[in-house]
Amino acid sequence: MLLRVSHILDAVFRFASYYGDHMVLQQKPARAVVWGYAEMGALVTVTLKRGIDTISKTPVNVYGDVGVWKVVLDPMDYGGPYYLIAQQTFKNNITTIVLEDVLFGDVWVCGGQSNMEMTVSQIFNASQEMALAAQYPYVRLFTASLETSDTELLDLTKVDLEWSLPTPENLGHGDFQYFSAVCWIFGRHLAQKLKYPIGLVESVWGGTPVEAWSSKTALSKCGLSLTPTENKRCYNFMERYAGPCDYSVLWNAMIHPLLNMTIKGAIWYQGEQNTVTNPSLYNCTFPALIQDWRRSFHEGSLGQTDPNFPFGFVQLSTYIKTQPKDNYPLIRWHQTADYGYTPNPKMPNTFMAVAMDLGDESSPYGSVHPRDKQTVAYRLYLGAQAIAYGDHRIPFQGPFPETVDIYYNYSYMNITYNQELLITRTCDDIFEVLCSSGIDLYGESLYSWVPAPAQSPSSKVVTVAFKGCSHILAVRYAWSDWPCDYKQCPIYSVRGRLPAPIFVKYFE
Repeated sequence: MLLRVSHILDAVFRFASYYGDHMVLQQKPARAVVWGYAEMGALVTVTLKRGIDTISKTPVNVYGDVGVWKVVLDPMDYGGPYYLIAQQTFKNNITTIVLEDVLFGDVWVCGGQSNMEMTVSQIFNASQEMALAAQYPYVRLFTASLETSDTELLDLTKVDLEWSLPTPENLGHGDFQYFSAVCWIFGRHLAQKLKYPIGLVESVWGGTPVEAWSSKTALSKCGLSLTPTENKRCYNFMERYAGPCDYSVLWNAMIHPLLNMTIKGAIWYQGEQNTVTNPSLYNCTFPALIQDWRRSFHEGSLGQTDPNFPFGFVQLSTYIKTQPKDNYPLIRWHQTADYGYTPNPKMPNTFMAVAMDLGDESSPYGSVHPRDKQTVAYRLYLGAQAIAYGDHRIPFQGPFPETVDIYYNYSYMNITYNQELLITRTCDDIFEVLCSSGIDLYGESLYSWVPAPAQSPSSKVVTVAFKGCSHILAVRYAWSDWPCDYKQCPIYSVRGRLPAPIFVKYFE
């Protein structure tokens, strides 16, 4: 080696848990934050080297009751590898820690529950996907352990996968199942397009509600307050995926420790648990989580993480084909803060991958865990290209209605979409209207949802008939758990073949 250094890591002087060999630090224009622990009263110097050349050298003070040091590096172009060196001088003793093969690029956090947790070995075409690992040595992986805490932790208490290059083993080969398939495939698409390093930080736990990943501040915005921790396990669809249900316990242990990290953005796949946990509040709790994560990462990184960093998420897929009227469509709608699309005024700088056309009834992991994660990750990647990287030429949204015109004399309405439509099959039952169905005992009109046949007379218009309804209050599309079979929803975009998302429109 070109440097004579000590690799001794004593109990006090160390980097924080998520710094290590092979890691990715955030590139410019942001500045990467590096922190760790040292003896009180010690002098710590952080040096960045490339070969024998010193790129930067920064002395830093040790502060706080636990002896923390923190430094903000100079803005760095993508690339590497670098040595990241921390040296402590304490009572005439010098201890040096060297991290090797450190790269600069973009860092993405991947969060959520079991559909984000599924590894590459559990998805379609797993062997082909794992064989791609060697082609992406500049995608780096890190996984936080499953931990809970009643209070906000400064650092992770345990790490499942330290920063690593992708291999079939750490992508989920055999019994060694560590890394998220959605996160990995999303990251490799980014690396292939951008041609620079991508760091992926996985912090997920199956069978968990949004409330467990939310801070006390975020919960309070939705009228929720913390109660004493009861170590509750969530009711869930498959017992082995049931996770902790107590409010904030995963925020405390698995997100709050990451806040000092400078990141580019986050992707999220969660919501299944909230079909049975506070479903009516998800239009508040999910946007509140996004806002609070953005504020907290910005503050924790000393202003380096963008306070409006891009946040992508997967709109729920399917669960039970024979149970069309559960809370899955409600959560899908609430995932957009009841707008039906993203970004929107309540959820700026967000992007959404629609997944309701990816149902997998024969999945060995249960139908709630569809195996086509390649399509999910690719749709997220399209959103990231457009929102996070500003390539507005990329089609990343399915068609969404712009106007609805009702013609009562002829018992139909025209729904005009914002882009050209690809109609793949007849629309006999996927549209519904809220139709007048009689008078109650008090003389008030009764309404019920009834299927409404539809056809497309032009490239952007769907005509929905409501013969037999003297008055209608609303129209909706795909409002069921399992609205269509695999990639067989009736309405897609011509550009990109992206599915039209769920929507509901009420009339005055």
